[in-house]
Amino acid sequence: MASEGDLKLLGMMVSPFVVRVRMALHLKSVSYQYIEQDLFNKGELLLRYNPVHKKVPVLIHDGKPICESLAIVQYVDEVWAASGPSILPADPHERAVARFWAAYVDDKFFPACIGIMRAETEEDRAKKMSETAAVVEQLEAALAQCSNGKAFFSGDSVGYLDIAARRDAQDVRRGGH
Repeated sequence: MASEGDLKLLGMMVSPFVVRVRMALHLKSVSYQYIEQDLFNKGELLLRYNPVHKKVPVLIHDGKPICESLAIVQYVDEVWAASGPSILPADPHERAVARFWAAYVDDKFFPACIGIMRAETEEDRAKKMSETAAVVEQLEAALAQCSNGKAFFSGDSVGYLDIAARRDAQDVRRGGH
């Protein structure tokens, strides 16, 4: 395992945002202490280390917190650059494109999925499914463009955008959430 110092991850097992961070730490072979959080009864650690948003994930490295999943993934890639494969592309343009599409996932895809889950009628759910399908089509086009026909957004291996998207787009296409 990579040398990590004192490293803790505050999270919830069901959070797709926490899963992103766990994937990045795993790719870099970094060990850490995982501390499950109850977001209905927020604990002292969460309130102390993320007093602004009071949400997970929070990575605490040598007593210093890093919040927001994509920022944490980038931090992990930079701090443990010599461990495991690079998560972000080396090319500045490819890196910018990956960040653009990762923001798209957070700004468009996740809200669309939440819209499906919160739909109160079958008619509303069908409308939200249609809207979400349009978002997924954009992600599929990005995959085709970024991957050059390979399995992952970054080509031959899992990278930043694969971690951000988590392949959830495929679940929505099949009608799940």
